[in-house]
Amino acid sequence: MSNTPDSANNPRSEMLGNAPVTSLMIKFAVPSIIAMLVGALYNIVDQLFIGQAVGQLGNAATNIAFPFSTSCLSLALLFGIGGASCFNLSMGRGDRERAPYFVGNAVLMMLICGVVLMAVTQVFLTPLLKLFGSPDEVLPLAQEYVGITAWGFPFMIITTGGGHLIRADGSPRMTMLCNLLGAVINTVLDAVFVLGLDWKMTGAAWATVIGQVISGTVAIVYLTRYKTVHLGLKHLRIRWQYTGKIIAIGMASCINQLAMMIVQIVMNNLLKHYGALSVYGESNPIAVSGIVMKVNQITFSIVIGLGQGAQPIISFNYGAKAYSRVRGAIRFMTQIAFGYTALSWLLISLFPATFIRIFNQDAAMLRAAIPSLHIYFFGFVMMAFQYSGQSTFKSLNRAGFAVFFSLLRKAFIVVPLTLVLPRVAGLGVNGVFAAEPISNLIGGLACYITMRCTVMRELEHREACSADRRKNNFGFFSKNLLTIRAKCSILT
Repeated sequence: MSNTPDSANNPRSEMLGNAPVTSLMIKFAVPSIIAMLVGALYNIVDQLFIGQAVGQLGNAATNIAFPFSTSCLSLALLFGIGGASCFNLSMGRGDRERAPYFVGNAVLMMLICGVVLMAVTQVFLTPLLKLFGSPDEVLPLAQEYVGITAWGFPFMIITTGGGHLIRADGSPRMTMLCNLLGAVINTVLDAVFVLGLDWKMTGAAWATVIGQVISGTVAIVYLTRYKTVHLGLKHLRIRWQYTGKIIAIGMASCINQLAMMIVQIVMNNLLKHYGALSVYGESNPIAVSGIVMKVNQITFSIVIGLGQGAQPIISFNYGAKAYSRVRGAIRFMTQIAFGYTALSWLLISLFPATFIRIFNQDAAMLRAAIPSLHIYFFGFVMMAFQYSGQSTFKSLNRAGFAVFFSLLRKAFIVVPLTLVLPRVAGLGVNGVFAAEPISNLIGGLACYITMRCTVMRELEHREACSADRRKNNFGFFSKNLLTIRAKCSILT
């Protein structure tokens, strides 16, 4: 029997409420992981082709542009994760009337924010690039690249954020296909525009935009044909009672991305400063940072995809009061994330040059990047605990915890350390990269321990109470049955 009121009429609810947790995690997590990896390819593929056609300065330009992509991602996660979690919680409770309003409000806010971000970027492009730490020799390339890619911001946001809403509809493969379609188009057009036509930065930028427009359009078409609930025009009106809840849940992911953006901006400016004082010059460390960030994007995408795949399962079953299934999903997510991050750390430690050569073959770049990669990824395994805790808090509408730990790791630990460590013992550029592993250790442990002491204990308590109620109900039923039998025997 299903755990949900609406499961009889909804195959999705039947699946989330009754299918084995392990098989559900695989069903939802694998397409999510592939979608995240494919999504990461947008910037990475550009960097690959730009590195070949333009060189070090081109790689530095894409790194300077990275905060814009982070801004898009922060808005996509704010409304995508927030909308999907609210939708899943409502469906788990059997509230089919309110559920579509969360989807409609999320979609509309993503489109509005995407257009606003595009306009702000176009108007204030040069001041923003200088703020982000662009050296003078890199600025023209960054202007050329971002001036074009900004036109794709609304589609990038709807592809990424809409993917969470599509996944919540029980279609994780569709999310994967949207991202895959855009990435394939981007890769093919990069080869044609950058290498074939020698358009260099302009070619890479237009390839990205075209891929985003096509994948975003596919996502919009799907959202107009939502399967689980009917979406009408009335659901596309901004209503604070729904938008406010979406923002409350999605805020943690948004803040985490904004904090990452701030960290990236601070890093770029410090690398520019300390690079100018070193033998490498001010542009080389920024290019190295770009490569390190791309390696991190590839490796961490799998952890993010795993957490995103778990969220519909955790949210729905918590709403349905199936607490043992919630605990099972959290345990599975944490164990897989730990194993993967441990393996990634080992491979990067043993073969750093292999990862760097993916993006740049220059010998000087290799010498500069290897120490930075070792430092940045030290203790990478702690990210498994950080993100498992974060995903759990977001899935269960614990917005306060999620926001706090997002701010703790990036804003309260990384930023101060990034400013202080380069001045300690002459660390310079190495000190900039050392802030990340320290924050992972402190933030990851704090987040996971808090999740264990709050959420897991609560789930165990609720599960025990449910078992007691079932036992008492059975006892009451048995007692009444014996009484009835006794009366019947007297009558006979």
